[in-house]
Amino acid sequence: MVSTQKKVDRPWLMRTYSGHSSAKASNTLYRTNLAKGQTGLSVAFDLPTQTGYDADNPLSRGEVGKVGVPISNIEDMDQLFDQIPLDKMNTAMTINATAPWLLSMYIGLAQRRGIDPKELSGTTQNDIIKEYLSRGTYIYPPGPSMRLIADTINYTVKHVPKWNPTNICSYHLQEAGATPVQELAYALCASMAVLDRVKATGEIAPSDFPQVVERISFFVNAGIRFVEECCKLRAFGEMWDELTLTRYKVEDPKLRRFRYGVQVNSLGLTEPQPENNVQRIVLEMLAVVLSKNARARAIQLPAWNEAMGLPRPWDQQWALRIQQVMAFETDLLEYADILDGSPVIAAKVKELVEGARAEIENVEAQGGIVAAIESGYIKRELVGSHMNRLRAIESGDLKIIGVNCFQETAESPLTLDSDGSIMKTNPAAEREQIERLQAHRKNRNDAEARAALQGLTDAAKSDANIMPSSIRCALAGVTTGEWGDSLRAVFGEFRPPTGIDIAIDSREVLGKKDQVAELRARVANTGNELGRPLKLLVGKPGLDGHSNGAEQVAVKARDVGFEVVYDGIRLTPQQIAQAAQEEGVHMVGLSILSGSHMELVEAVLQELRARDLAGVPVIAGGIIPQEDAEKLMALGVRAIYTPKDFNLNTIMADMVDVIREGNGLKRLGLLQ
Repeated sequence: MVSTQKKVDRPWLMRTYSGHSSAKASNTLYRTNLAKGQTGLSVAFDLPTQTGYDADNPLSRGEVGKVGVPISNIEDMDQLFDQIPLDKMNTAMTINATAPWLLSMYIGLAQRRGIDPKELSGTTQNDIIKEYLSRGTYIYPPGPSMRLIADTINYTVKHVPKWNPTNICSYHLQEAGATPVQELAYALCASMAVLDRVKATGEIAPSDFPQVVERISFFVNAGIRFVEECCKLRAFGEMWDELTLTRYKVEDPKLRRFRYGVQVNSLGLTEPQPENNVQRIVLEMLAVVLSKNARARAIQLPAWNEAMGLPRPWDQQWALRIQQVMAFETDLLEYADILDGSPVIAAKVKELVEGARAEIENVEAQGGIVAAIESGYIKRELVGSHMNRLRAIESGDLKIIGVNCFQETAESPLTLDSDGSIMKTNPAAEREQIERLQAHRKNRNDAEARAALQGLTDAAKSDANIMPSSIRCALAGVTTGEWGDSLRAVFGEFRPPTGIDIAIDSREVLGKKDQVAELRARVANTGNELGRPLKLLVGKPGLDGHSNGAEQVAVKARDVGFEVVYDGIRLTPQQIAQAAQEEGVHMVGLSILSGSHMELVEAVLQELRARDLAGVPVIAGGIIPQEDAEKLMALGVRAIYTPKDFNLNTIMADMVDVIREGNGLKRLGLLQ
């Protein structure tokens, strides 16, 4: 009998982005997910780990184990990968400023287990450029940061050849507002900056440079406009092939292949009617698997309830099952590229390529993407694009089901559980991590740790590759904070432009014109009643670098007449309170998306009281469960805004009323 079974393509690598509380808890989650059919790991690290602080650093307060796993030293790394064979696992690590350090601990752990690093496979994101623009976990200035990226690439190409040392990440650019054209242009500009820097070191022979190009991968976002997103990925492949052939002279087409992983868009997930997020996730995934010649190599899907809080293991299982149904139940993997030859697809790809080339020329004319970051050009472009998106939602031109249309709904049985359909992190996790860290410091050989740190400092001050000294530090028990502080002492720290200084033509009202005109009158009249213009401080306490919401509130507030004080991310409660005092603000608005709202908001309130500013109203925004919102209001917070509060006009009107009420004036109520 002749078999009629079709040849089926291998599916993509299936991951879930996860990590929380502690290395031990995360290891349990990883092994559970692998047993359910997950084929690769995607490690989420907490913010202190991402920004180079130890768990007992004052800046880490409230942040330990919240958005990922805390890794303070090689013993944590060992526990994280307990019973997981490093030489057989493909591990992705979403880590950027501290990528050389986490990779060094991973390599050091492999060596300690007797595994040749040449057998390790996986990816470090290691894309600092997008951190300056969107996600905010940068530490050092662009020059030293690009040097660290080049060091990891030069080292891994020679010693860990299966590793992808840099994952150019356009994902967070889209989250920050990038259009498909901007996402293409800025990601490709970032890749050129990285490859040019590696080439300039001279450490890689010209004949070996194609191997460097081969190991560059991308991490891409896929939004709900899945036809456009599918065309974007085809455009990415076309432009990458041309770029690597013409600029870097890579002759072998296999080495020019555009290799990317994807997480579909979390920005579009909604808190209202969250069950609608399931179909959003499926459609967004379709964009990156439908076109065989532009298919993702690895996929991780968010869970349906991520707009409400931390997903539970069951929610992550659901996200994994979506991938498995697509790969194993449908006939998707049985066919050649079904979009080849479509004139509609070809025309859209051409449009995106032409737009991206024009924007690349804009960036290159400024001296490249690093220069365009330092000037604030790209940040302003992203803030402007995001502003346009929010105004379109506000006006109803961009419809979001359950948010600005079709809001009628029965109560969802998915959100009726006593746990609120989200996972609560262990409240003792931070204390336990600090205790483990302090015990580790006592038990290690201090002389070896000090000598290793001196070697790291010497390497940083010279042209030596940072990786060998970092691996030595890992094996000597050096901690994440010690590694970060050693390089801070050599390189310094960096604060990029905020991007909120975009020009808004006051003659052209964006969004609902009548409401904006009324808001401007309310702000002006209230300022007149209080004797001076209304002034708002927008603060980002803690280590959370997701600044998109704070930036849009700041831009909108300026648009309607507030004077706005916004100094960017990563501020201490003391700095925020001091700024409120010095600037004489009428209101403090705090934005926290890392889950650390209880600790950080309370600390800001305490600092304000210590400066006799208890009368200054404080409002807060972020992913804040209702239970926590009630607690914050009991502490004295005047208003709480979460992702369901998409209408910035309504928020602005409420802010004016909070200020009026705090100053003994009558509330003005809802906008007309």
